[in-house]
Amino acid sequence: MNWIQALILGIIEGLTEYLPVSSTGHLIVAQRFMSIGLEGRDKAAADCFAICIQAGAILAVLGLYWPRVRQMIFGLFGKDREGLKLLIAIIAGFMPAAVIGVLANDWIEERLFGLKPVIAALFVGGVAILFVDRWMKKGGGTRGVELSEITIKMALIIGFAQCVAMWPGTSRSLMTILGGVLVGLRLSAAVEFSFLLGVVTLTAATAKKAVWPIEGFGDRYDSMAGGALLMWDEYGLVPLVVGVIAATVAAALAVKWMVGYLNRRGLGVFGYYRVALALVMAAMVAVDFHGFGAA
Repeated sequence: MNWIQALILGIIEGLTEYLPVSSTGHLIVAQRFMSIGLEGRDKAAADCFAICIQAGAILAVLGLYWPRVRQMIFGLFGKDREGLKLLIAIIAGFMPAAVIGVLANDWIEERLFGLKPVIAALFVGGVAILFVDRWMKKGGGTRGVELSEITIKMALIIGFAQCVAMWPGTSRSLMTILGGVLVGLRLSAAVEFSFLLGVVTLTAATAKKAVWPIEGFGDRYDSMAGGALLMWDEYGLVPLVVGVIAATVAAALAVKWMVGYLNRRGLGVFGYYRVALALVMAAMVAVDFHGFGAA
């Protein structure tokens, strides 16, 4: 992987991480186009890179939502009751993914990290968005509560919805936003909770991928920090730095745009985009375009 490829992947990660379109699905497709991560060590390193550049998306939300983050920090030290309540809700929302992610991680990577599962998830998620968007435009979800009124039960339900997004192509943002709306949050509150929950979830996923052993490629990687060492040996430092910086800038721009757009237009455009992308990808697999038929 050269720095230009890392830049492209970082931009894709940043633009898609918080939009309900699936960053993992887009990265898998982009890697396939650039012939990155096709098999063996290269695939293991590319999977690690795709997760670790999420650090840029984390930094973007920490910057944009620093007042909320600071409120939760004050709450942790007993100086802000609302901040403590939100922090507890974030932790509750994270717990299902923490448990299921550890138990099912290997099974998911072996069976679902491919183009055909991604295509299916993109299509089904797009259809789901269109149904929810139509429901909301007919009045559903318009009288939801603000983020300050979220309960632990609501947060847990959103957390279990987030687990569905372990299927690449589904989109963590999609599931948490829809989950938030369906449990009674206003759309704007569901989006904010999705972003804040994402900081914790992505941080845990990034740290795990970097420090977890990578088996099958020798003793050097079959220990703690195996993922980071493999990525370092395959790509070096420059691609990772470029990818994280690109993801930070792109994610900040995407988040600011998305919040304004959703308040004006709703979710519909993302549903149409996902369905269209799934159909295009399915056609590419059918005709074996650029080797996609092997996915």
